Amino acid sequence: MTYLMKLTALTPLTLLFLITPLLAQEQVAQDSKAKSIVLFDGTKTTEWEGREELWSFENGEIVGRTSDENPIQMNTFLVWSGDMPENFELTLWFKIEGGNSGVQYRSIVVNQEQYSVGGYQADIDFANTYAGILYEERGRGILAHRGQNVTIQSDGKLAVEKFADTKNIGKSVHPGQWNEFRIVADGNHIQHFINGTKTVDVIDEQTEKAATDGVMALQLHRGPAMTVRFKNISLSKL
Repeated sequence: MTYLMKLTALTPLTLLFLITPLLAQEQVAQDSKAKSIVLFDGTKTTEWEGREELWSFENGEIVGRTSDENPIQMNTFLVWSGDMPENFELTLWFKIEGGNSGVQYRSIVVNQEQYSVGGYQADIDFANTYAGILYEERGRGILAHRGQNVTIQSDGKLAVEKFADTKNIGKSVHPGQWNEFRIVADGNHIQHFINGTKTVDVIDEQTEKAATDGVMALQLHRGPAMTVRFKNISLSKL
């Protein structure tokens, strides 16, 4: 008996029970897709703003470069000017060649001419010492090292628990190659993942300093010449 013949043999009520879960799954998929926002899909867009001599769009990638001949004097950023939701899951791919970079979120632009940004940062570095940590640019500094569950208490003190060894986490990061970075910001709960491995887990209870919204941006760090590349940048609202 064919699959079609088997279906025709079922009662209407049985068919309803079979079809309803499939329709529900399809609706969930459609809802998830509707909430997804593509920030960069490989083509240049006007929603990215930064120093044009430092940033370019090449071969479906966002590329940031500095040189030893003309070094930058302060950290500078490529800022996404679109509307960011307060709670989100942000996913992107990065490849770094020398130096230090990062992904800003829930941040503010503090110098429009130099595109200087302050706020939460998911760190990236070629030396693979800090990649994955939570840093606050122009703020409280390092808030969580790799492998740490951290509660930032109302007085600013850090309550720290270790959930993994930083060296073991570092093995999941591949400097000079493409890596997936996923950032989850849900209320005051922040998590970072690189290539599927959780690097930090933070609760920020210092309400006068904890950010609940703001811009997203990509960093070029002052210092020796470096190149950093980004692609496939998207986020989903939570």
